[in-house]
Amino acid sequence: MADRYNFQNRAAQTRAQTGAMIDEGLRSYMLKVYNLMALGLVITGLAAFGTWQLAVEGGQLTSFGVALYASPLKWVVMLAPLAMVFFLSFRINRMSVSAAQTTFWVYAALMGLSLSSIFLVFTGQSIVQTFFVTAASFGALSLYGYTTKRDLTAMGSFMIMGLFGLIIASIVNIFLASSAVAFAVSVLGVLIFAGLTAYDTQKIKEMYFDGDDAAVMGRKAIMGALTLYLDFVNLFMFLLQFLGNRNN
Repeated sequence: MADRYNFQNRAAQTRAQTGAMIDEGLRSYMLKVYNLMALGLVITGLAAFGTWQLAVEGGQLTSFGVALYASPLKWVVMLAPLAMVFFLSFRINRMSVSAAQTTFWVYAALMGLSLSSIFLVFTGQSIVQTFFVTAASFGALSLYGYTTKRDLTAMGSFMIMGLFGLIIASIVNIFLASSAVAFAVSVLGVLIFAGLTAYDTQKIKEMYFDGDDAAVMGRKAIMGALTLYLDFVNLFMFLLQFLGNRNN
C-alpha cells in the first residue's frame, strides 16, 4: 500500500515538474515572439521617420521625395513589403534562423519606407497618439488570446473571411472613391484585426512544442512575430483613419 502511495506521489511530482518546464518554455517562446515583433516595429518606425526627414524639407518634397512619392517608384515601394512577406512565408523552412531573422528586419525596414507617406497626410502628434492607443489595444487583445480557455478557431475563420471581403472592398473603392465605403472599410478593418490579434496569439501559443529543436523553435518565433507585426500595423493604420488629424 505504501509503495503504491509512493509511486502515485512520484508520478504527480513528475507531472508537476514537466508542466512547470513546459510553462517556462512557453513563456520563453512567447517572449521571443513579442521581442522580435517589437524590434520589427522599432525598425519600421525609424525607417519611416528617417525616410520622411529625407523626403521633405521646409514643407516641400526634396528630389528624393518626388522620386519616392510622385514617380512610378512609389509602386515598387508599396509592393516590395508584400513581396517580402510571400518570400519569407514560402522560404522560411529552408532558411537558417539567422537568415530568416535578417529577412524579417529587411521587411520591417521596407514597410517603414512604405509607411513614411503617413507623415505627409497626418500630423506627427496624432500619429504618436494613435500608436500608443494601438499598443494598448493590441496588448489587451493579445493578452486575452493568450489567457482565454475559449477556442477562438471559429472566430478566427470568420475574421479571415472578413479580411478577404475587406481587401475586395478596398480595391473596389479605389475606383469608386466613396467616403462612405472608406469609412465602412475602416470600421471593419479595426474590428477584423482586433479579432485576428486575439486569434493569432492563441494560434501562436498552440504552435509551441517543447520537443522542437532550436532551429524549428526559432523559425516558429519569427513567423509568429511576423503575424503579430502585421496585425499591429494594420490595426494602427485603420485606427489612424479615425484618430489621425490631417495636415492642412
